[in-house]
Amino acid sequence: MKILVIGGTGHVGTPLVKILAEQGHDVVICSRGKLPSSHTYPNVRSVVCDSSDLNSLNKLAEQETFDAIVDFPGTAWNVWCTFKDKVNHIIACGSMWMFGYPRTVPTPELTQNSCCFGGYIERYDEIITMISENFRYKAAFTAVMPPNICGPGKIPLDTLGGRDIEVHKANMRGETVYLPDGPEALICPCDAYDLAMVFALAINNRTNAAGQIFNGGTEHALTASQFVNTMGEIHGTTIPIEYVSWQEYRDNISPSIGHWWHFYAHMCPDISKAKKLLGYKPRYTSEEALARAVVWMKEQKLL
Repeated sequence: MKILVIGGTGHVGTPLVKILAEQGHDVVICSRGKLPSSHTYPNVRSVVCDSSDLNSLNKLAEQETFDAIVDFPGTAWNVWCTFKDKVNHIIACGSMWMFGYPRTVPTPELTQNSCCFGGYIERYDEIITMISENFRYKAAFTAVMPPNICGPGKIPLDTLGGRDIEVHKANMRGETVYLPDGPEALICPCDAYDLAMVFALAINNRTNAAGQIFNGGTEHALTASQFVNTMGEIHGTTIPIEYVSWQEYRDNISPSIGHWWHFYAHMCPDISKAKKLLGYKPRYTSEEALARAVVWMKEQKLL
């Protein structure tokens, strides 16, 4: 198949391109100008296109044909509007946060509560619309919902809920971590390779993937304190934990909702549908994904 990967130079796009190329697909990386740095396969090439611009996508559609398109940057609605009568399969990347605060853990691929994040609200509405329009046009539609993306290539989630290298350095020194008091949230760092594999499996199993939303994820999640302890084990140190009230945590410790939400709302995906319909089997545990990310940071001399 000839597959267009929009965002093919990103954290999940990079391993996906490698997987697809090694499977023998013809892969076209679409980006706004960033050239791939690690793909030397003869069946991989790149095009420059801004998927947020319908005119740019229309020009690409006039120039080339594709069997499938994967969208990572959140421009799937533009892709759908442009290519729904031109390709066989469109696959979008979303986020488990789109489901809202979970009512069920592990969390299935269903709306749980209203989402708190504006951009995700709009994109989730688009995904639901594209699911409802599945097979009304030539294209089948599939969405993949990652939990916390981890592994080599990107600074992983830190113990304040962000991706700050200075917080990781503090973890390495064994400095105290503050967590909100009360029931602990579940956190699911998932290796980018495993998430890429969900997309690859969906591409290669169009019939089973059509009209479906799939969670990516690991076999198990970590409690907040287990997440901190795992970081300590990776660094060969003990990270002390002190508990504070939720008000103190949100007001003074980690005031950004994009950070403290990690320690408030469970991110523990139910991956049984991807296992059953796609044959998904994650290679790495959450602990291994974190360890691989730390090794990468050290190799990049970030730590």
